[in-house]
Amino acid sequence: MEHAAARVNAALDRFLPPETAEPPAIHKAMRYSIFAGGKRIRPVLCLTACEAVGGKIAAAISLACAVECIHTYSLIHDDLPSMDDDDFRRGKPTNHKVFGEGIAVLAGDALLTEAFALVAKSNPPKRYPVRVLVRELAFAAGSLRLIAGQVQDIEGENKRLGLEEVKRTHLNKTAALITASIRLGAMAGNTTPVQLRRLTRYGQNLGLAFQVIDDVLDATSTKEIMGKSVRADEINRKSTFPNVLGVDKSRQFAADLIADAHKQLKPFGNKAEPLHAIADFFLTRKH
Repeated sequence: MEHAAARVNAALDRFLPPETAEPPAIHKAMRYSIFAGGKRIRPVLCLTACEAVGGKIAAAISLACAVECIHTYSLIHDDLPSMDDDDFRRGKPTNHKVFGEGIAVLAGDALLTEAFALVAKSNPPKRYPVRVLVRELAFAAGSLRLIAGQVQDIEGENKRLGLEEVKRTHLNKTAALITASIRLGAMAGNTTPVQLRRLTRYGQNLGLAFQVIDDVLDATSTKEIMGKSVRADEINRKSTFPNVLGVDKSRQFAADLIADAHKQLKPFGNKAEPLHAIADFFLTRKH
């Protein structure tokens, strides 16, 4: 993950406008959040999925950067006072705390736009032309998936939701972009339809498990370990996996999801070892 993340960071630095580009305020804000120290999980998944189907990392690097731009834009907007109202992200003040709400909104907008410019720079195989890749990312980031999940999350405040409703929210809000990251990488590697179905199932399991563990950590960890505010779900009165299932059953639910994720990778053999390792990391991470 560290090696792949380093390649992503170098590519993002190359692709994004420098801080000195006019107007510098927006480019400083974009780069502040992009380079705030994230683990680069989604772009790493994009690159490793490409390798798992026999592709080369170079074929997926601009797509990996695109999903990171989408992810970072969503975090900037999630942290705004009108959304989750968070003061810290990745151990640093959130974008709007440093640059103000107006610039933070625009920095998110700019990263969202930049993501599709990066998809346009890709050189995919004939089986998956650029228009297919654009449609894939737009669907995952749009009103039927990522934004749908954000809306469902807002509408779920101060309500006692059941397990299926919480799952539906986070299949959209969290799992959709993780799944799209994997699918885009596989497409860049010229995946077969059968392989793509298995990797899609892997991604959905992985994304949901990530959110389950995130909810558990929010309920049990500390601000110092997490690098962001904790107990936020409790403060915002949101239904989470721990308050629906309890902490122990939530951990078991995540373990079951990861077990099925591993099962989906069996036909890929040794090429899927990084994907296996990332799945295990999702289950055992501490922040």
